Amino acid sequence: MEQNKNQLREESIEFAIAVSDICDNIKGCSVYVNQLLRSSSSIGANIHEAKYAQSRSDFVHKLEIALKESSETDYWLELIYRKNKFDEETYKTLKNNCGIIRRKLIASITTVKKNESKGD
Repeated sequence: MEQNKNQLREESIEFAIAVSDICDNIKGCSVYVNQLLRSSSSIGANIHEAKYAQSRSDFVHKLEIALKESSETDYWLELIYRKNKFDEETYKTLKNNCGIIRRKLIASITTVKKNESKGD
């Protein structure tokens, strides 16, 4: 499980960097771009914080925040794409990567909760 958490953390960092690199080239829409930058980088920040959680419930809480941030990121990606600020290929790539992270977060949260209910 530790390996999966480190992989997820690394993927979230790479995703935030990719989003940041693309946002560096967007002209206008600064409010939307700032929101996208904040939410996309917050995913990894919360995954990183989960590593130092004080309890299992705190760990799950941090991952759930990361999950919410991934959902918000998906929204800002779509909004900025619809404003024609990046091409369809870029949008699909970022949306796909965000979705992969989101699914891994869901799986991690589900696993921890399942193990918790077993008394593990």
